[in-house]
Amino acid sequence: MNESTEAARVHEQAKREQVFQRMFAADPHRPRYHFLPPSAWMNDPNGLIYWKGHTHLFYQYVPNDPPWETKHWGHAVSTDLVHWLDLPVALAPTPGGPDQDGCFSGCIVNHDGAPTLIYTGVQGDQQLPCLATSPDDLITWQKYRANPVIAAPPQELDLLAFRDHTVWKEGTTWYQLIGAGIRGVGGTALLYRSPNLVDWEYMHPLYTGDRNRSEPVWTGSMWECPDFFHLGDKSVLMVSVYDDSRFREEAYDGCLHYAVAFVGAYTDHTFTPWTQSIIDYGGHFYAPQTMLAPSGRRLLWGWLWEGRGDEAQWAAGWAGVMSLPRVLSLSADNMVSLEPAPELKQLRGTHQRVMDLPILPTSLMQLGEVQGDCLEIQAELVPDEATELGIGVRCAPDGTEQTLIRYDRLQGRLLIDRQRSSLSEEVYPSRTDSLGVGLFARGGSARVKALDAWEMGSIKVGG
Repeated sequence: MNESTEAARVHEQAKREQVFQRMFAADPHRPRYHFLPPSAWMNDPNGLIYWKGHTHLFYQYVPNDPPWETKHWGHAVSTDLVHWLDLPVALAPTPGGPDQDGCFSGCIVNHDGAPTLIYTGVQGDQQLPCLATSPDDLITWQKYRANPVIAAPPQELDLLAFRDHTVWKEGTTWYQLIGAGIRGVGGTALLYRSPNLVDWEYMHPLYTGDRNRSEPVWTGSMWECPDFFHLGDKSVLMVSVYDDSRFREEAYDGCLHYAVAFVGAYTDHTFTPWTQSIIDYGGHFYAPQTMLAPSGRRLLWGWLWEGRGDEAQWAAGWAGVMSLPRVLSLSADNMVSLEPAPELKQLRGTHQRVMDLPILPTSLMQLGEVQGDCLEIQAELVPDEATELGIGVRCAPDGTEQTLIRYDRLQGRLLIDRQRSSLSEEVYPSRTDSLGVGLFARGGSARVKALDAWEMGSIKVGG
């Protein structure tokens, strides 16, 4: 590409971004405190790493106009886990190369001081592990000239798929898990080892699920985005469930279901799970990845997919956001627990408090002083005689639009009721005055012990 052609391309891209920024400034639905790229499509978090005082977040990104198909690696950086600065695209497909049709998900490790990226390169029907290294602290990347570093999946296994990577080191040996599915059996994570990140030897499946078993959690026919790490003195295998044969209304594109965590023991390169659970029951969370912070905390991000249809996403010019950073821990019964990273408190702005307020079993009682479309709410509610109670958000003054967060005391369940979230066919409120916050009780009276609400600021550096 000559200099004049490249200059013209950069100019057109700058004009395009200006158009998008004007659109987004007027878009009431574009998130303020969840990370998302400058424009267009994003999905899985990739390559989470702390490097020289900065947390780097890479992610699946399609910077082009829709339909959003050919995946790149986007890149952002933060000094506090909260405010993010966009950086240039880290990886793009190479025409004629083993990743010509996409640079799929993977991870980044520190290889003797050299940032090294392992990702799935897509070329036609082939999806194989590729390598890249950075000479300038993760800003630009040089692809390994002999990619892919694994020429083919294990021939002895009848696999449905073979993609996505997590890598760690034990002593002087590197280990890698690759997501896969064994036909007719279930999802699996395939274990490899290498002395140098280039020459890989297949060992065995670290663990394989049963696609026909529904309890305690159904784990489907193929696993994407494996992650494997220690949490305390236990080991955790985290996977995302892919299955295009079992219908589930909440599944994205009919095949992406949810993320599952297995907690157990890892000995002699064998993993024995004791518990398994769904990471997030919100119905829009997938492909989580974790990183170990300098403080020793295990932090997690995941992709939150869109509830809107393709045409609405394309018209808006963006789709998908990253979850808030969460801190992982283990409960007493060896289940993975999550809570928002405390650094997010930096975003708190204007504060409202409600104390000692009765909630009568009538219609939704709106709190006139608490309003907004970008809030953090902490509430302590006491059921008293109520069988159900909760909070309404994004409520229209007449209640025609509202989203209810309901606690069913008899069943011990917390639910989100989206039946009246929008008057339109899309998932977001259509009324500009759907900003209210309210309280409700059913089956008897309840009360608010304390409710705090903060207006949240922007996570974009300078935003």
